[in-house]
Amino acid sequence: MTKMTTQRWNDEMLDGLASNVDEMRESITELRESVSDVRDSIDGLRVTTQALLQVAAQNQLRMDRFDEEMALVKQRQAENDERFNVLLEEVRYLIRGNKAE
Repeated sequence: MTKMTTQRWNDEMLDGLASNVDEMRESITELRESVSDVRDSIDGLRVTTQALLQVAAQNQLRMDRFDEEMALVKQRQAENDERFNVLLEEVRYLIRGNKAE
């Protein structure tokens, strides 16, 4: 190989390497941007998840209170039913007493 051929070969190799380096830099820049986008997405998901967990906790508290209130309503209804039955029995007793006279 002549000095000129060697020089041209070296120049081509350096140009190729420089081109590869530029491509790698671009790839790395794109990768960094992608990583940044993924981090932003993850942060958004965290915020959304926390908000959903708070809503779920609030709904659970409401459901628990509702269940307690329903239990009280059922208890009061059972007590009222019992009072009604006692009164009904007293009315029947009085009706039977009036028939006997």
